[in-house]
Amino acid sequence: MNNKPVIKRVIQRCGCDAILPFALVYVLYIILHGHLSPGGGFQGGVLMAGVVILLYLGHGFEATVDALSYHTLHKSEGAASIVYVALALMGVAAGAQFCQNVLYTHGAVGELYSSGTIFWMNLAVGVKVITGIGSISLLMISLLAGRDIDTTD
Repeated sequence: MNNKPVIKRVIQRCGCDAILPFALVYVLYIILHGHLSPGGGFQGGVLMAGVVILLYLGHGFEATVDALSYHTLHKSEGAASIVYVALALMGVAAGAQFCQNVLYTHGAVGELYSSGTIFWMNLAVGVKVITGIGSISLLMISLLAGRDIDTTD
């Protein structure tokens, strides 16, 4: 009996499990520090595709679909869009322009929260891209696995 495929799966799962927490922390770091350094919501959100692929490679299709619900991701993407537009309308409500930073007087330069509404808008973009890329990645993985995901509400 050949045990090599079983050993390969165990090593692959352990390797993915070892990298996965670091990948998630890196995604959050890029999103949270986007207003202080290169990167931001979009770049951090796109890195989420790597997290979904790691989860799929380490645990398979069923575990990935169970861990990342397509419906939850899809609904969260819409909620993040609404939050972004609400933050952008804060400028209009304050008598300024759409997407204008109106909370810039809070926080010290160089600190995590130092840019007013830019920080919150960057976070909303990050959540929107994470959920969008996550749901698209789930659909691509389902095609790769030859299985269907229920996309109806």
